[in-house]
Amino acid sequence: MAASMRLQILGILHSTRNIKPFYNDVRIKFNRKLSSQSHNYCLNILRKHDYENYLCLLLLPSQALAPAVAVRAFNAEIAGIRDNVSERMIGQMRFRFWKDALENIYKGRPPDHPIATELHRAVGSHKLSKRWLSRLLEAREESIDDKAFQTLEAAEQHAENTASSTLYLILESLGVQNLHADHAASHVGRAQGLATLIRSVPFHARRRNVLLPMDVTSKHKVSHEDIFRGKIDQRVKDVIFEIASRANMHLETARSFRQDVPKEAFPLLLVTRPLQDFVDAIQKADFNAFDPKLQKRNYMLPLRLWLQQMRRTY
Repeated sequence: MAASMRLQILGILHSTRNIKPFYNDVRIKFNRKLSSQSHNYCLNILRKHDYENYLCLLLLPSQALAPAVAVRAFNAEIAGIRDNVSERMIGQMRFRFWKDALENIYKGRPPDHPIATELHRAVGSHKLSKRWLSRLLEAREESIDDKAFQTLEAAEQHAENTASSTLYLILESLGVQNLHADHAASHVGRAQGLATLIRSVPFHARRRNVLLPMDVTSKHKVSHEDIFRGKIDQRVKDVIFEIASRANMHLETARSFRQDVPKEAFPLLLVTRPLQDFVDAIQKADFNAFDPKLQKRNYMLPLRLWLQQMRRTY
């Protein structure tokens, strides 16, 4: 058995037996050359704030791991601005920092920040497109006010600009240039964004915010106050059902390209495993977005991801 496969199995067994973060001790063995303070800083951010994507990243080919980690850490950093500032002006200042940072990264003068350092390395080694990073940053800044989406289509477009943009960048990290892979990544990103929208309902409700599309809540006669109170009657469930159904539709559309997507892109599309698990879980919860089970980590996910990788499918 190849050494890398043995390490994968040991990491999974360690994770599922002791309920600890997947590959917590194994990841450095996989990527000794990638071990650096800034790289580990990015990994720690993802392990804490983007755990499911963190697990998926660790199964990428070694040459793609560092740039993919940098991209995901950048996304996690700017996504957290909205939730971690008390004043809008402070949030705008942080976005201004990252706008300037991106400009300087592409000029070869990254600021002294671990994520900027890793992004600069990724841009240099894998020629990551500034277009996707800028679009991701602009979309995150536009959502700083925590306003509800006007329509379900607007929520999908936000997902395209954020989740799909990160997937396009990781495709570049993998060296994949393929139209079918791009289409699959677009739909997977849209599904991810809508699933995240559902998963975040309790968090935003506690802050008296509702991001759910207004056309869907209006259609089912659900008020923001219903969401604030954690109401779980059939009308609220119908709202969640409609959004979850759209997410599942995007997931199925992404899979329709499976025969044409190059095998080199499949490691990226491992993200469909936790996404499908969430879609199944929300259905099992009868589309109650406030069901506490939806917020729990799936400690079987490492094994499920590994098995999916072995099957070379998504």
